[in-house]
Amino acid sequence: MSMLPEAKLDILLAHHASLEAELLGQVNSENYVRITRELAELNPLIDAVKAYRAANAEMADIDALIADAATEPEMRGMAEAEREMLAARSVELAQQIRVALLPKDAMDDRNVVLEIRAGTGGDEASLFAGDLFRMYERFAALQGWKVEVISASEGTMGGYKEIIAEVRGRGAFAKLKFESGAHRVQRVPDTETQGRIHTSAATVAVLPEVEDVDVDIKSDDLKIETMRAQGAGGQHVNKTESAIRITHIPTGIVVMMQDSRSQHKNRASAMNILRSRIYDAERQRIDAARSADRREKVGSGDRSERIRTYNFPQGRVTDHRINLTLYKLPQVIAGEALGELIDALTTEHQAAQLAAQGAAA
Repeated sequence: MSMLPEAKLDILLAHHASLEAELLGQVNSENYVRITRELAELNPLIDAVKAYRAANAEMADIDALIADAATEPEMRGMAEAEREMLAARSVELAQQIRVALLPKDAMDDRNVVLEIRAGTGGDEASLFAGDLFRMYERFAALQGWKVEVISASEGTMGGYKEIIAEVRGRGAFAKLKFESGAHRVQRVPDTETQGRIHTSAATVAVLPEVEDVDVDIKSDDLKIETMRAQGAGGQHVNKTESAIRITHIPTGIVVMMQDSRSQHKNRASAMNILRSRIYDAERQRIDAARSADRREKVGSGDRSERIRTYNFPQGRVTDHRINLTLYKLPQVIAGEALGELIDALTTEHQAAQLAAQGAAA
């Protein structure tokens, strides 16, 4: 493993100290928020650097004690045991620092547009799509995030044929970005009289919420249509042209929005989703070109890739990208143990980044 970039760590320590000093002076509310946010991001790295250097300084003192011929054998034995513990701690802290220094995804702190669609399996696939949405909704609640449904098309037996929601919270995309792909369920449906296990699927797309500055959309590239929303007879949706369909001509991406009574709100929601889909399509294109000859696919977000299987009879969840199986299906579906899968995927992705850095060094 390569040595740590000590000069870069010195610069970060100095910058951290200057931010702390700046905070003690006269700062307006805007700068106060900026500084405290940057300090919150830097603190874990700075604490690790200080602990790492303290451990190494202590090891140097112990080495001197061990090398001293006047040191008694009993004291030397205790010092050697202590040094072993410090060495292990130093290695652990060095790894923490390497991970903290990895380049951050510019979108990691963004909110998320979460899209879940029923795949093969008919009514059972819609029910499974509903299960997945509730899993993410509960997981989001545990993170202190807010979830707002933007659009939903319910299945005939329950669940959803399609549901689109906004997940708002710090670091939402960083946590959820590896959830994109095809999710498969194996279970006995309630409607199955023979007790046979059925296999169904749903696809999940996790898109970062992007702003106008992130994606350049020319008005000439848009085809915007208004229409009466489809709904039950007698509802307002059939009386006003509140539904919006926007087509981005260069990419062929189409977004239809009709859930709000307000055409203005439907248009704003449709443009929000359109921006995210255009950004995501370009991101996938770049990632695919970059990783065409690379085996590590944790971060590819390929929608067609079967990423996870939820096997109800055996009570297990398997993530196929990292060959991880948890026999905690009820806890995962409840959103409580989903974090274990997400943390494992994040760790694998970081390991691949570190390996790539090492190969390039």
